[in-house]
Amino acid sequence: MTVITARTPPVTPASEPPGHPPLRLSLKPPGPRTGLLDGAWWPRSRDLERELPALADMLDPLWGRITRLTVNPTHWPHVPRKIPVNGHVVKVGWFRGEQDPHQLLLFSYHVGRWDLLIIPPETAPEAAERLMVAACTPRMARTGSALIADEREHHPTAPAAVVPPGGSQAAAWEAEGGAMAPPSGARVGR
Repeated sequence: MTVITARTPPVTPASEPPGHPPLRLSLKPPGPRTGLLDGAWWPRSRDLERELPALADMLDPLWGRITRLTVNPTHWPHVPRKIPVNGHVVKVGWFRGEQDPHQLLLFSYHVGRWDLLIIPPETAPEAAERLMVAACTPRMARTGSALIADEREHHPTAPAAVVPPGGSQAAAWEAEGGAMAPPSGARVGR
């Protein structure tokens, strides 16, 4: 597993100001694709315009030029349509219902597609480390949301579901795959 964390020298792509903090990223080792995830990314904020250029710039030499990426906008206040990355532009798409809110899909002309777990920025370092290791486990058959839910279940001190701007805790729970209990007095079933 390749782990890129605060212990590595800072990544300073052309689109980022000097002194930009290092990328927090873990990747499965090269080889045949196994499992549902190819690694994990722990952004420092929910500002995709600031976070994505450094990620794409770091992955370009490893995976081939990143040309497109998609996110689920549930946890992102603004999803840009394009981001400049070290001499080229990456198109950004979003899918609310079809894409896991805790996964980022990256596409390249050369190699294909990669799926990264997105660890919420406010996650405690210990929890983020566990999630990074889990996402890079060979043959991991869990989605991003399932890994986040497992972390919260086994380590209750992990942050609760993040409420999207203008949303409610119930909406965040539903978006992450939870099911709200019916209102009291409501009839359940037939």
